[in-house]
Amino acid sequence: MEVRAATDEDAAGIRRVAEASLDETYAGDLGDDVVGAAVDEWYASDRLEQRLAADDVLFVVVEDDGAVVAFSESELDVRQPDDDDARPQEPADEPGVAAIQWLHVHPRYRDRGLGGRLLERTESELMEAGANRVEGRVLAANQAGNEFYQANGYARTGQRTLDVGGTSYTEHLYVKLPSGSAADLTEEFEVEDGTVFVAYDERERGSDAPFYAAYRSEDRTDRYGFYCANCGSLDTTMDAMGRVECNDCGNHRKPTRWDAAYL
Repeated sequence: MEVRAATDEDAAGIRRVAEASLDETYAGDLGDDVVGAAVDEWYASDRLEQRLAADDVLFVVVEDDGAVVAFSESELDVRQPDDDDARPQEPADEPGVAAIQWLHVHPRYRDRGLGGRLLERTESELMEAGANRVEGRVLAANQAGNEFYQANGYARTGQRTLDVGGTSYTEHLYVKLPSGSAADLTEEFEVEDGTVFVAYDERERGSDAPFYAAYRSEDRTDRYGFYCANCGSLDTTMDAMGRVECNDCGNHRKPTRWDAAYL
């Protein structure tokens, strides 16, 4: 079997694997209708073509006898500020982050070690592209997925609640740093009414830059809100639908991977 970067010709195989994997993993918890709508939305021909061509999206596939049997889909958010840009950004030793959106192995090819090989190649490609940490996210109900990240050196850093098809689900957040990294993933900020702790390992994608979760306590038990990496502001709002926006610069949260299932 060959592990390689995806090409445009892999689109049909990627959709086939995604459909089989999502159905096997999530249909029991989310329902066939939600899974079917998700596949149709995320892996429609036009969208998949755009994703394969995007500079900030990485697809890696596993090929067996000419057929795609597994793939990963990741997004890079590597921001290098201009020399004259004085706005607060991510810490100096945190110039970029990559998020694995999906890692799918066709059900017939599971339990053969393909997931580990695919993850290793994905991490290597992401680090070469400029990321210095890799995030993974998986629904709490997906026990095998959670065990997979933990077995491959990912630390669980938190969780969040998602609304999928009108039902709330818990998603676990994971992060992995390069070997030997000593990056501090929490930073203190002083605000008018005290101290806020920003967690750089709990990230939401923004239209201009990421949002990071902010807490009142270092142990992350008392949520404060979000920190906008675009302008360094903690003046952000989130509505009942989970839409986050910076009140200073207008940076706003992009849809998560699950949002497309019910847009």
